Amino acid sequence: MTTEITQPEQKSAKKFTGKQVLGLVVGTMLVTLFVTAFTIKIFLFHGPFEPVVLSDSEERQLEKKLASLEDFDNRTTQSNSEHPGSGSLKPEKYHEVGVSREITFTERELNAMVAKNTDLAETLAIDLAENMVSIKLLIPLDPDFPVLGGKTLKVKAGAEIAFREGRPVVKLKGVSLMGVPAPNAWLGGLKNIDLIREFGMEEGFWKSFADGIESISVVEGSMKIELKE
Repeated sequence: MTTEITQPEQKSAKKFTGKQVLGLVVGTMLVTLFVTAFTIKIFLFHGPFEPVVLSDSEERQLEKKLASLEDFDNRTTQSNSEHPGSGSLKPEKYHEVGVSREITFTERELNAMVAKNTDLAETLAIDLAENMVSIKLLIPLDPDFPVLGGKTLKVKAGAEIAFREGRPVVKLKGVSLMGVPAPNAWLGGLKNIDLIREFGMEEGFWKSFADGIESISVVEGSMKIELKE
């Protein structure tokens, strides 16, 4: 008598129903849309920057610096001396004796001046680091602009600012949109090119700019420029 040995039946593979497949597809689409929207919100669109507000001591220091620049000096003493009685300007002989040619500002002072004197307080931020000046700029797009109309575009840019071998150095380090660096070709091939060395030998803006600079330095949090006579 023989005994027939039967193999255990394999369990049939679990299958998804049509509704389950549809649910998975819709769920995946929703997650993808959420992640995409969140990424765009973080990297492309940005809320207004918070304007820099100086402390009382910083404010006094900035006012002292601006007071040395006649166009910014609004003190009563100067007002009385330059606008006697009739209110017209007082004639004065021009001179340069004892006039400082140094200009020094901190990062906070620059941002505070932007906040006070322009409409860029919430759309422009300046950063000063070692031999580097960086900006963040928010650009409102026209409502009729395709796809992104009415939104705000975030742009970042950086330039190396230094002084070597008796000449200023100005190099564009890059520009980025929504956190993505723009190709060098889009920047006219000027990325990492010393603009003074490249264009400062010919008559024009860069030569005039370089010829007028005695020294320039950018360090963490501050900038100092000394002009030639």
